[in-house]
Amino acid sequence: MKSSLHPDWDSDRETRSILLRFVAFSILVANLVLGGNEEAMTTHLVVVVVYLGISVASVATTRFLPPNSWLNTLFVVLDALLVALLYAHILGGPVSENHNLTTSGLVVAFILLVHIGLKLDRRLVLVFSGIVLTSWVAMLAITAARHPADDVASLLASFLNQDLGLTVSFGFTAFAIYLLARDHDRTRREAIKADRRRLNLSRFFSPFVVSELQERGDALGLQRRNAAIMFVDLRDFTSFAETAPAPELAFVLGEYRQLVSQIIFEHGGTVDKFIGDGVMAVFGHPKPTEEDADRALACALELVDALSDWKRHSNRNGLPALHAAIGLHYGTVVGGVLDSGCHSEFTVIGDTVNVAQRLETMAKSLATPLVVSSDVIAHLHSTVPYAAWVKQPLAMLHGRREPIDVWYIDRRHSGRFDHPYETEGRQTATQRSDFQSVPRANDVDTA
Repeated sequence: MKSSLHPDWDSDRETRSILLRFVAFSILVANLVLGGNEEAMTTHLVVVVVYLGISVASVATTRFLPPNSWLNTLFVVLDALLVALLYAHILGGPVSENHNLTTSGLVVAFILLVHIGLKLDRRLVLVFSGIVLTSWVAMLAITAARHPADDVASLLASFLNQDLGLTVSFGFTAFAIYLLARDHDRTRREAIKADRRRLNLSRFFSPFVVSELQERGDALGLQRRNAAIMFVDLRDFTSFAETAPAPELAFVLGEYRQLVSQIIFEHGGTVDKFIGDGVMAVFGHPKPTEEDADRALACALELVDALSDWKRHSNRNGLPALHAAIGLHYGTVVGGVLDSGCHSEFTVIGDTVNVAQRLETMAKSLATPLVVSSDVIAHLHSTVPYAAWVKQPLAMLHGRREPIDVWYIDRRHSGRFDHPYETEGRQTATQRSDFQSVPRANDVDTA
């Protein structure tokens, strides 16, 4: 597993690790050439040769093999054993107060400790420092026991010397690096959790809303508030799906969903869910504003225009020209993120949702692209956008006892059906997008 969230960081860390190995090797060579301890010369020569082989193998596996925790642990163990071996000569040397842990070779142990620390794996830090400390303390204890001592106090005096102090200093340094690696693990886990939360939120909210929710840390539990609910659906999509090749179906549906969600996000809306060719959007949750109804109606009108353009593009390129139907209602809802244990989902429930869905069904029966409830019109803070509106009072909705007043775009105005409101020279979402309405050659089954 990578130790960071960014691949380049891991690469830079490995480069620094290789450089530290080169520095440690240079010190070992210098200690071998300049050292005056003839008894330790053979041991140091073995250490230099073996360390060179370990370093080459470590660099090769890092560069050419996938990450392997078992190999990493093996190289760390070998490094630790070599560091311990550097001072094994004190077991066979003459008894003295200075056990030669103060030589330049001690630097190698600290450099290799930093080298292990750069991996930001606290387990490896524990393995390396544990082997080195245990070996050093054991060798110092054995050497102290060889001193002539008449009592326990003399034996302790032989053990508690400058060499043990340096060993303890190494232990404190290892502990500090362990804490850094542990903090990195904790920060990494929190970053991954935040990234997953951001990705989960991005399924529903526009990038602006996601950023604000992360910065403010707003709770997304269920709350009751007013909101505008919009349903978008394609007519005759079921018939098309039953006969269309799977690649063509996926292309058309993906293009349609992306276009609709793009426009919803541009108007500050939230995508509640995709159900086949149906899209449910919410305006006013999780961030309610006074212009929720205005933004929802503006979004619906732009969708009418953009989906009409998309239909014409599809028709010109030999793809199905599907008509869209939109229902829009404003009222009280209960919305938020429901955590079911294994899956968290943003949802909005209430009678307002049912009415919006029935208005979308009414739009299909009226063969009109848009049906809006009078509640949406009543909550507008600006004038009703220009369109070929028809007001129908006391419209009955399927499965609902109480009628409501609705507004819809008159389908008989065929000259204005594809552009029911003034665009004032603005590009539609279809024209702004990169959609070509032509699937790639290898995406469509021509059989």
